[in-house]
Amino acid sequence: MPYPVGHHAEVRKNIIQSARRLFNRYGFENVSLQQIMAGAGLTHGGFYSYFKSKSDLYTEVLGCFLTDPEWKSCWEGVHVDLSSTDVGPQVVRAYLSRQHFEDVENSCPMVALPSDVARSGKNVKQAYERVFKAMVSILERSVAEKNRSGHARARAIAALCVGGMVAARSLADRVLADELRDACMAMALKLGNWDTPSRKMSSRKSANSGRRGARSV
Repeated sequence: MPYPVGHHAEVRKNIIQSARRLFNRYGFENVSLQQIMAGAGLTHGGFYSYFKSKSDLYTEVLGCFLTDPEWKSCWEGVHVDLSSTDVGPQVVRAYLSRQHFEDVENSCPMVALPSDVARSGKNVKQAYERVFKAMVSILERSVAEKNRSGHARARAIAALCVGGMVAARSLADRVLADELRDACMAMALKLGNWDTPSRKMSSRKSANSGRRGARSV
């Protein structure tokens, strides 16, 4: 009996999700194809029907809510409305949230995998670059200056978010890690001019509305 329409795409998505969780937790080199396929409920032999190599799969894993519309964040209580005009501060607060900090397996791969990417080839680096550029583009929509200065500001905010979370995750002292996240969040919001009371209220309303909508589904 032939597989139903969409079966191949669904299985491929499951393999990517399994690999993302495992790579985020253990790193690229420490995860085998057998582990990835087992995490997707499949046998090792079927891998090459979906991907040319482990590196080919890796480029697919380097996506998150910034680039992959089907990526499902498991950060409880965190909501980002990418269609909102106030998306900038939402992204900053989500990215540097306690929930993102604690949920290693469901991390944005820009946080979990930078060392692996730095040692990888051009294709992997280009995949990472696409996600970073997408983040900058989203942040830039909420920056007041619509010029080169605004673009540079959005880049700096993105670097603060990614670098701040990488550094916080690397610290043994949880109190210090939380203080670092808070400091990076405060500076990122200030860089975007999103730290004024009116901006804070607007962002909170959007986040609360998203949570109410999520609960009603």
